[in-house]
Amino acid sequence: MTSSSRPATARARASEARRQTILDAALSLFSQFGLHGASLDAIAELAGVSKTNLLYHYASKETLYLAVFERILQSWLVPMDLICATTPPETAIRRYIELKLELARDQPQASRLYCLEVIQGAPLLGKVLADQRRMMAEKSRAVQHWIDSGQLSPVDPYHLIYLLWSTTQHYADFAVQIQAISGQDLSDPDFFAASVDNVQRIVLGGLLPRAGDA
Repeated sequence: MTSSSRPATARARASEARRQTILDAALSLFSQFGLHGASLDAIAELAGVSKTNLLYHYASKETLYLAVFERILQSWLVPMDLICATTPPETAIRRYIELKLELARDQPQASRLYCLEVIQGAPLLGKVLADQRRMMAEKSRAVQHWIDSGQLSPVDPYHLIYLLWSTTQHYADFAVQIQAISGQDLSDPDFFAASVDNVQRIVLGGLLPRAGDA
């Protein structure tokens, strides 16, 4: 690396770090107040940058909002990648549940913001939902392969994916309710481990073929 390229690399790293800080602040406020309730001034203040600097990175509140969702969906694609025809279904589903509950524990604001947006009719996420349709079709084919090859009991692939998604996200979206009822949430290591184990056993107990099944 030349001496002239080092400052440029340092600036690029600083700029990327600033973008991530802005996205963190935007997620925090959007998940509490929604798109219209969170102001750019408040986001800039929470991020520790000027509004001018924020607008340099994200030209509008809508652009920032969509960037937050893009980052959310990128993190959620990691567990979804496990659902493929070449992976044994027990391995894939067990690991998917574990990873999604880790996300529910570590990134609850992301799940809550997505839930809030969808409940409101997802006015800005038409393209995102269209992309999900294509992804869901691919994952459905993988689940159907598991069924056709006798590795999984016959179920509707879409409903299985809906169940996996909603069950794991419930622990983030309804964390207040879970805390009120159980006196615990996923931040407690024992409760987290019990949640993973129980969801895995309940789901897989109804999916994996039993000895003697036709």
